[in-house]
Amino acid sequence: MSYDFHVGQKVVCIDDTFKHVSIDQLIRKGTIYTIRWVGEYTHYVDGTFIGVKLEEIHRGNDDGPEGYGAADMPYRASRFRPLVKDKIASLRKLLAPSPDTPAEPKVKTKKTEKV
Repeated sequence: MSYDFHVGQKVVCIDDTFKHVSIDQLIRKGTIYTIRWVGEYTHYVDGTFIGVKLEEIHRGNDDGPEGYGAADMPYRASRFRPLVKDKIASLRKLLAPSPDTPAEPKVKTKKTEKV
């Protein structure tokens, strides 16, 4: 999955479920947030991932009973998608060929005759 996030961007939460975690993680599905940080983050349990920190939430130190000692740990970027004002234009963008993608050559097929 490709992430095209930047600081100041509005995003919407699409996944607020955390398996095996009973502590409230503060994000809510369908809620709009503003990105204050985006980047690669390495956590000794969760590994390396692209993460985002949100203006609306400062997580503090993760030192509770299930915590891992991380300070203001980011959320995985995969839990969010960019907020789209013009949904039709964003869908058209998906269909439009990328300038980096070469056009597919047209292949001529020969008709075969049955004798």
